[in-house]
Amino acid sequence: MNVFVIGQGYVGLSISTSAAKAGHNVTGFDINSELVSTLSSGKSHIEGISDELLSELLKEKALKFSHNAADISGSEVIVIAVPTPLDSNKEPDLSYVHSAADFISHDLKTKALIINESTSYPGTLRNEIAQRIEAYSALNHEYASAPERVDPGNLDFSVLNTPRIVSGMTQNASRATHDFYRTFCNFVTIVETPEVAETAKLLENTFRQVNIALVNQMALITEKLGISIHDVIDAAATKPFGFMKFSPGLGVGGHCIPVDPTYLLHAAKEAGIPATFIELANDVNDGMVNRIIEIVESRVGESLVGKNVCVVGLTYKPDIADLRESPSIRLISKLRAMGINVKWNDSLVSGWNGETSSPVSEEDIVIIATRHSNLELEMVRRAKFVFDCTGNTKEFETF
Repeated sequence: MNVFVIGQGYVGLSISTSAAKAGHNVTGFDINSELVSTLSSGKSHIEGISDELLSELLKEKALKFSHNAADISGSEVIVIAVPTPLDSNKEPDLSYVHSAADFISHDLKTKALIINESTSYPGTLRNEIAQRIEAYSALNHEYASAPERVDPGNLDFSVLNTPRIVSGMTQNASRATHDFYRTFCNFVTIVETPEVAETAKLLENTFRQVNIALVNQMALITEKLGISIHDVIDAAATKPFGFMKFSPGLGVGGHCIPVDPTYLLHAAKEAGIPATFIELANDVNDGMVNRIIEIVESRVGESLVGKNVCVVGLTYKPDIADLRESPSIRLISKLRAMGINVKWNDSLVSGWNGETSSPVSEEDIVIIATRHSNLELEMVRRAKFVFDCTGNTKEFETF
C-alpha cells in the first residue's frame, strides 16, 4: 500500500521504516526541510534505526522523505505522528494535530484510511481530526486511533514485538487498521472505540507518573529517616506479585510521562471530575528538583550559592540523546537562578543552549542526574562531593 506518515520524529520514523521493511511504499513527511534532507541522505537521528537500514530502504525505493505536501497524492494510508505538547499554561496543545488535519483535508484528493498515533485526550480522533477534515472534504475517509508505544533506546521492545491496540470509527476502519499494523507488528488488538484506545494510552503513562511520584515521595521520607530507599525497593521487589519496581530520581522527562497525564487531567476537568492523584503526582515529580537541591545542601553542610556545580547527564533517560522535558535542564535553570556556577557533562550531547559538555573538576559539587552506561567514573571521583540521583553507584551519596 501507499503509506504517508506525517511527522518523522521518534514515532513517525519508526513507523515509516517498519512499514517500508514490510513491503509498503512509504513517504515520510516532515515540515522540517533540514531533517528531511538529513534522512534522505541516509542519516538517522534516533537510536534503534541505523543509517544502514535507512540507506537500504532508500536504495530499494521502499521509503522516501519529503516536505512537499503534494506527495500525499495517491496515499491509501495516512499516519499522523506529530507532537502533542503542553502550552505555556500547561494545557494540551493540539496545534500540530490540527495542522496535520488541515493538510490532509486540503491536499488529499482520494479516499484513505487516516490513523492517529499522536497521544491526546479521548475524543481527539473523532472531534479534532475527523470532524476537522470532513468539514472540508467530501471523500468520507475512514478513521482510526492507534496510540504509539515507542520507547526510545529500548533494546528489548521494538515496533515489531510491542503489542498494539487499535480502533476505528467504523468496523471497516478497525479491520483495515488491524490488517495494516499486522504487516509489521506481531500483536495487534482491536478495542471497542477510538476513545478506549486514546484513554488506554493516557492510563499507561499516568500509571508510571503516579508510581514514580510515589517512590520519589518515599525516597524523601526514607532519606529523613536514615533508611536507604534503594534497599527498601530491592526488598519489596522480592515479592513475586502485587508489586512493580520503580526507582526514585530527579523527576520525569521525555514526551510521555511529563505530558500525557496532563491530557488525562484535561479530560477529567472537562468532565467535571476531580483528578487529585494525577495533580499530586505532577506536583511531586515537578518538585523533585528543589528537593534534590535541599538534600545536596544538607549533605554538603552549606549553601550551594557561589559554588561550582556540575550536572552529570543532561538527557532525560540513560543512553539516549533526547532532551525533551529533561529534569536535568530544569535543575540547571534552578541552580543558575540561585546564583550557582553550573556546568554540565554528557557524552551523548554535542551542544545545548550554546554550551558544550565540560569535564568534572576537583572543585566541583557533582549531581548525577542521568547515568549513562559509558559514564567515566574516574572523572566523577575527582569531584569534592557527588550526589547520585539514580542510586546506581554505591560509592556515591544518594537517597
